[in-house]
Amino acid sequence: MIIREITQQDNAAIKKIIQDSLSSLGLAIPGTAYFDPQLADLHQYYNNLSQAKYWIVERDGEVVGGVGIAPFDEQAKICELQKLYLSPQAQGLGLANQLMERALAYAADHYAACYLETTHALEAACRLYEKFGFTLLTEPLVGSEHSAMNAWYLKPFNQ
Repeated sequence: MIIREITQQDNAAIKKIIQDSLSSLGLAIPGTAYFDPQLADLHQYYNNLSQAKYWIVERDGEVVGGVGIAPFDEQAKICELQKLYLSPQAQGLGLANQLMERALAYAADHYAACYLETTHALEAACRLYEKFGFTLLTEPLVGSEHSAMNAWYLKPFNQ
């Protein structure tokens, strides 16, 4: 298992993982990452942002998931944890924990807090976020783009 930064060659595989995952949950709807315009070229999207990265997890030479950190509110030094998805065969192996550790270590070096949006229907994901110190908010932060999400979390970093 390898966690590394995304390359151009990973774009199609991670897009498929994200869209298949959302489809399987009935979330291939507007207001989710399924329709994000940057989904077809995450490599370029994250490389063109300041203080942003997307990591791929590769198992036996195959892309099986990923996670990203991107600016959310630069003035308040808040980033967003984005697009944490694993293929079905990669779930339950502790890879989400490893991706979270990598992403949050990077985020803590560049930001004061990390925000994320999800849905209460993703119970395992919500438990994971809470395990990593995220607190459930009562409403999204201003600037939220995923209107179909109904769970918003924030994790401050000790700076």
